[in-house]
Amino acid sequence: MADIIQLLPDHVANQIAAGEVVQRPASVVKELLENAIDAGADTIKLIIKNAGKTLVQVIDNGKGMSTTDARLSFERHATSKIKSAEDLFQLNTKGFRGEALASIAAIAHVELKTKQASDDVGNAIVIEGSTIVSQDVVVTPTGTSVSVKNLFFNIPARRNFLKSDTVELRHVIDEFHRVALAHPSISFALYNNGSESFNLPITNYRQRIVNVFGNKTNEKLVPVEEDTEVLHISGFVGKPEFAKKTRGEQFFFVNNRFIKSAYLNHAIASAFDGLLKTGMHASYFLNLTVDPQTIDINIHPTKTEIKFDDEHTLYAILRAAVKHSLGQFNIAPVLDFERDPNLDTPYNYKENTPSFPKVEVDRAFNPFNETASSVKQTTAYKSSGNSGNSSSSWESLYVGLESKGNVSQDDFGEVEFESEEQTLSIFDEDNQVEQSHTTYQIHNKYIVSTIKSGMLIIDQYRAHQRVLYEEFLKNMTTREGVSQQLLFPLQLHFSPQDIVIIEQLKADLEHTGFVFLEIAEELVEITGVPVGVPESEVSIILEQLISDVENEVPDSNFSATDLLAKSMAKSLAIKTGQSLQKDEQEHLVNKLFACKEPNVSPANRVTFVTMSVDELDKKFI
Repeated sequence: MADIIQLLPDHVANQIAAGEVVQRPASVVKELLENAIDAGADTIKLIIKNAGKTLVQVIDNGKGMSTTDARLSFERHATSKIKSAEDLFQLNTKGFRGEALASIAAIAHVELKTKQASDDVGNAIVIEGSTIVSQDVVVTPTGTSVSVKNLFFNIPARRNFLKSDTVELRHVIDEFHRVALAHPSISFALYNNGSESFNLPITNYRQRIVNVFGNKTNEKLVPVEEDTEVLHISGFVGKPEFAKKTRGEQFFFVNNRFIKSAYLNHAIASAFDGLLKTGMHASYFLNLTVDPQTIDINIHPTKTEIKFDDEHTLYAILRAAVKHSLGQFNIAPVLDFERDPNLDTPYNYKENTPSFPKVEVDRAFNPFNETASSVKQTTAYKSSGNSGNSSSSWESLYVGLESKGNVSQDDFGEVEFESEEQTLSIFDEDNQVEQSHTTYQIHNKYIVSTIKSGMLIIDQYRAHQRVLYEEFLKNMTTREGVSQQLLFPLQLHFSPQDIVIIEQLKADLEHTGFVFLEIAEELVEITGVPVGVPESEVSIILEQLISDVENEVPDSNFSATDLLAKSMAKSLAIKTGQSLQKDEQEHLVNKLFACKEPNVSPANRVTFVTMSVDELDKKFI
């Protein structure tokens, strides 16, 4: 029998490796930025076109490469970072496997220009699909420039799996944020389709966060600092009142490397226990410095997951450090039985000298004096025959009481009683009494209604989503959204990249009932909202909408209008756990079955189920 096992060609092996390392343009951005940092650059520029599908270029002023190194850098597992397996546990660099450039070159057109400071001229290498097209001597600045063009040009199936430009751009910006936040001592710039999106100068960590997420972020930050033998923690957490429904502003850096850790994230959530509303997530930007020998970075191709030797100790230290900072800066409530905050002196009165109150007493006052008695007497008790002495003054109060005891019952005909306040009901009370309610609410989650064949069980949250979704979709397509004006304009602050998304959706939002007074660099001013939308929910709706657009934008099969209607319906629908009155239950049931597709929610989840009498009978057999 012939042998069937054979070695794969290099170009096939590189394409397989590329499937692990390069998933989308953002993966290329991450690898190239990390290579520039390892080269010792202090100025790095990222240039992208069409969300990185057409071009990803990284230019740095690092130490550059020699002619031989430039050629070897595209070979598989060629690296200058490690020489033995033991070096994997002493890593202080970003890359170390030597597979990034080889994988990228296997599925794209790559052009590399590099020059060392000691050389007069540099080298340029052009590679297309792992094949070296040319290698020449060129004049180029000190440092390295890597251009990756036409990603997945030779793997059309992989290219078809890429999302829209909006989604891919968001992933690129996320990777840019992760690298830029980890290295405030390096200047970064991002250019998208010829326009400058970010220009981050060398600065401290707090200012780098503000430069990335907007000036309003500065007032949201609470510093965290802790130094132990096991772990050094530095960075910031967000104040509880600025928590969001999305997890966008959550960053862990271990030895200047961005990581994802659900376990450590739970430590932060535990530190904020009791300070956040349900479903809200706090922001954090934390740098953890540990001994490289206590972590294993080499467990995931993208190196975003790290294995710790003693996770329980890190969990306890991190949770305690965050709780300490929240208490130290008076963010968390403090039990102090001796202090009443209501008695604190306002700032404006701290320097003033208090004036003691004076009590003046009329020592000549005599309540039995006739003069004083006549002054204090009310007209209701005055008698027309009052004369002279003090005894007649009070005896006159009882004059006529005997005759009043014989009042006839007919004299009460003119007595008026104070009527109770009458409130109008939006429902006809006569009909309300006559109709019999046929709906019931179970656990503030399901609405049960009777039908001829048995009973109907409705999920109130999904049902209301369907009702709102069709209403919003109708308003946006017919452009007849009704708006309610706010007494005072509502000012909301967003990051610059979020403002770009809001500007794209402005027309559709206005058709639902939103009225925008101004959309500035980091500010959105709203003077009108759709009818039924509480003012307090506007910020949550827009944050949820931005998150949906960034992460869930469908392909060309769906429109932005459809996504907007789904997102708003999801934010405004009555939540599970909300108690509904009988009339509200029946109104929701009637509105649901007036929809075009009452069977499913906008997310294609079942809204109701039916159970026939026969099925119920079988339960009792």
